[in-house]
Amino acid sequence: MKAFTYERANSLAQAATGSSKPGAKIIAGGTNLLDLMKLQVEAPNHLVDINRLPLDKIEDTPEGGLRIGAMVRNSDLAADLRVRQRYGVLSRALLSGASAQLRNKATTGGNLLQRTRCYYFYDITKPCNKRDPGSGCAAIGGFNRIHAILGASDKCIAVNPSDMAVALRALDAQVETVNADNVTRAIPIAEFHRLPGETPQIETTLRQGEVITAVTLPPPPPGKHIYRKVRDRASYAFALVSVAAVVDAAGGRIRSARLAFGGLAPKPWRVASAEDRLIGASASDRTFDSVASDVLDGARGFGGNDFKIPLTRRTLRAVMTEASLT
Repeated sequence: MKAFTYERANSLAQAATGSSKPGAKIIAGGTNLLDLMKLQVEAPNHLVDINRLPLDKIEDTPEGGLRIGAMVRNSDLAADLRVRQRYGVLSRALLSGASAQLRNKATTGGNLLQRTRCYYFYDITKPCNKRDPGSGCAAIGGFNRIHAILGASDKCIAVNPSDMAVALRALDAQVETVNADNVTRAIPIAEFHRLPGETPQIETTLRQGEVITAVTLPPPPPGKHIYRKVRDRASYAFALVSVAAVVDAAGGRIRSARLAFGGLAPKPWRVASAEDRLIGASASDRTFDSVASDVLDGARGFGGNDFKIPLTRRTLRAVMTEASLT
């Protein structure tokens, strides 16, 4: 690990100012950043600790939603009665991630900012455009079993690893931020993560010195909340394919549906035309196949991850069958 300086922020203004410095990083739970520093994937010259900031509350909003502080731990968020009763898809997504020990440390803001688990990104002896722009992408033509089939580019085919973000995408969350000048923003979760394009090293729309303060959820959508995660082992594994679904069905027909996918792309993936196709439809294989075709429009495998295309179809069918039959 390389040498760095450290400060403990006692205010949002101090945190934003400190993180505005070139090479600075914010640290909260540290469940991802510390690992990356040990491997020299990340080498910040200055760390700003925000653990003392009062950002650990879950509060009801006047509109009937929830405001989740950036420092709320994943385990506390998953266990909160309001989240369990009104936003079950979020609670289930959080509980499917990592391990209990990590969920006790990991924060809401940090979860949104965790880096990809691409093998080549973690190995500094291998080329990686995300880690070293212009060096190439070793995953293309390499071992790419966990990699993207949607939204990738010829510069990077890594996926976003967050389970929480997939559920937040289905719930139309917003990410609140503040900078050193006390200017605030509310970023729709759909716009928070970026596709790689020509600049895979830029993963979010956050600006230097901008601090995540909270995530806001609108009033809960009606319907059954489901989070299904397909992975290589039952715990402590990242998604090959995951689906966050909120489906309102009655009388054998679907009245509304929200579908967000993980493990497929560099950001949580949601396709409006697929959801629209479900409205008024019955639970049939033909309907589900058409919806899957909308979701997978433009999908491309890279050899080792070709199986994700049929796996996505099967996973979606299982989720929709569960949602429409209960």
